[in-house]
Amino acid sequence: MNTTNSQVLYNKAKKIIPGATQLLSKRAERFLPEYWPSYYKMAHGCEVWDIDGNHYYDFATMGIGACALGYSDSDINKSVISALESGSMCTLNCPEELELAELLIHLHPWAEMVRYTRTGGEACSVAVRIARAATNRSKVAFCGYHGWHDWYISSNLENSHNLDDQLLTNMSTLGVPKELVGTAIPFKYNDPNSIKTVFDLYGDEIACIIFEVQRGEVPNKNFLNTIQMLAKKHGALIVCDEVTSGFRMNVGGIHLCHEFIPDIAVFGKTIANGIAMGAVIGKRSVMNYAEESFISSAFWSEKLGTVAAIATIKKMLDVNLPKHLMNYGNKINSCWNRNAVKHGLKIKISGIPPLTHLSFDYDNCEEIQTYYTQIMIEKGFLVGPSVYSTYAYTDEILDMFDENTDYAFKKIRESINADYIPLISSIPRSDAFRRLVY
Repeated sequence: MNTTNSQVLYNKAKKIIPGATQLLSKRAERFLPEYWPSYYKMAHGCEVWDIDGNHYYDFATMGIGACALGYSDSDINKSVISALESGSMCTLNCPEELELAELLIHLHPWAEMVRYTRTGGEACSVAVRIARAATNRSKVAFCGYHGWHDWYISSNLENSHNLDDQLLTNMSTLGVPKELVGTAIPFKYNDPNSIKTVFDLYGDEIACIIFEVQRGEVPNKNFLNTIQMLAKKHGALIVCDEVTSGFRMNVGGIHLCHEFIPDIAVFGKTIANGIAMGAVIGKRSVMNYAEESFISSAFWSEKLGTVAAIATIKKMLDVNLPKHLMNYGNKINSCWNRNAVKHGLKIKISGIPPLTHLSFDYDNCEEIQTYYTQIMIEKGFLVGPSVYSTYAYTDEILDMFDENTDYAFKKIRESINADYIPLISSIPRSDAFRRLVY
């Protein structure tokens, strides 16, 4: 597999773009250092063509989880092109803002008002601002990953390891005002005692609890009930971060699957199938504070994201998207499990089926994962530790993935037996948040 043009471009990018990419999750170092095809020429369905002319099926992140309906979906494209041709930006507002708000409220009957952003991180920050305004408090209790903004990263000011268990380790606080120390307090997922400890310490100082109801393991009822009880007792608000989990297990927020009602929920990624869009929905008594606090941005009023979200949600409902994502995710899990047993490999699978995660249960797990990616790249599959399933998969494509995973697991078994992983890269993949060496 020749990725020469991608490597030349990526090395050039390191010199003129800090970090080489706009998104940590798209760094080549997280997949196959020195050989990952970092740049694409075209993407359609679940197929990708890189700038070197190679063809792949995407069994990695499908646009970092944004394109659950598939790349360049014709129905979404049609709506976006029509909106573009009629003018995507104007002095006046687009009426589609109301249509999307009504659609989101229909899907979430507990919600009464809606605001928009263009990214998930922005949506989280807007939700936290609203919660702080509504409660006149500063502290935020959180669990999970909620973006790059100061309010979140400031948690590491108090303890440099606060974010280690929230998906990213070694997170630098450089550039984050030290005055924010102690305003963001982490707790552990599915651990009622952890969130109780936070409230024992800070109680009535907490503005909100923001967390992902389910990203991997199923939340236990005691955990969710404890959050509801503590929030009510201390007057804190509850924010459900649905940026990653939303619109996969059901059309809407995954909190609905667990009959868990928050004060605010935030969305991004899948809501518009790859077109930049985010949303903040909530109860009227809380959302009204979005008007009292200054929360405003020009491109939150741009029409393309709004129109794309409407078309995306309608198509999700029409094709019963969650049913397909669950089916494909379960088949991928079955493929991994069956081939691991066949070749005597120790693996662990986690996450919800539409967003499933594979890890190799060995001391040199990152080397083995890199080798798996390396083999599958050569066979025409983009593969990383996680797979965001897409409606664009077919049974035939899944059969090819299964066949090539069988081959890859066989090669991995042989390498483990020989105590030598033949990586073409000089270093294995890494999930660490670290500055690239130029």
